[in-house]
Amino acid sequence: MMDATHPTDCASCPIRDIALCAKCDDGELAKIARIKSTRRFEAGQTIAAQGEGIPLVSSIVDGVAAVSRTLEDGRTQLAGLLFAKDMVGAPGEGQAAYDIVAKTPVTLCCFERHAFEAHVEEMPHLASRLAELALDERDAARAYLFLLGRKTAREKIASFLLFLIERQRQMAGSEAPGIIRLPVSRDEIGSLLGLALETVSRHLNGLGRDGILQILDHRRLRILDRAALERSSGDAPAPMTPRELQVIPRKSA
Repeated sequence: MMDATHPTDCASCPIRDIALCAKCDDGELAKIARIKSTRRFEAGQTIAAQGEGIPLVSSIVDGVAAVSRTLEDGRTQLAGLLFAKDMVGAPGEGQAAYDIVAKTPVTLCCFERHAFEAHVEEMPHLASRLAELALDERDAARAYLFLLGRKTAREKIASFLLFLIERQRQMAGSEAPGIIRLPVSRDEIGSLLGLALETVSRHLNGLGRDGILQILDHRRLRILDRAALERSSGDAPAPMTPRELQVIPRKSA
C-alpha cells in the first residue's frame, strides 16, 4: 500500500452519513479518529493483492476500485466494483481473497487492524454499522448472482447502468445528473457480467438507437429515458412515457 497521508477531519468527510462511522457519537468518533489515516491510490495501482496480508481495515471515501481474481489459466475474472463506503479488509479478514485495483483515483480511510478490532468491542454504534455493511454486501452478492443467472444480455447491461447511477449518486464530485461515467472498460464490463465485449457494445448501441441513452464517449453516457432503462433491466416495470405509448402499434379491429 502507499504511504499514509495526513488524517482528514471527520466532520468534513464527504460520506459522513453513509460511512463506516456513520452511527458513531462524538465520543466514539474522537476515539477512532486517533487511529485513523488516509491513503491515496492513483488509477491502476494495486490496493490489495490476492493472498497477501491486509494490515488495515479501510473504507473507500471516494473513487472506484475493481475486485478480481486470476484464474489457473491466467485469465482475470472481474468479480465486482467497490465505491464510496465499501470496505477493503473487514475485521477478521487478515488476508486478501482477491486483487483490488483502483480504476479511478481512490482515497481510503484506514485504521490499524488490531486497534480497530479492539474499538469494535467497546463501541456498539460501530459494531452495529459493521453489521449493516455486511448485510449490504450479502444482498449485493445475491443480486449479482441473480443478474448472472437469470437475466438476458440486454437486461444485464441495463441493470449495471442503473447500479452505476445509484452508486455514483453517493460519490463526491460525481457527474451531472443523467450522466454516467463508466469506471471500467467495455471489456471489463463483459467480464463482470459474463458477456463478450462485442455483446456489451451491441447492447449499449441498441439502447442508444432506442433513445434510452446517448453515448458521449468511450467512458461517458447520458441517460435520456430512465423509465425505459428500468424496463430494459427486467425488474419491476415503470409506467410507460407518453412518447413510448405513441409508438405502440394499434391492433386492427
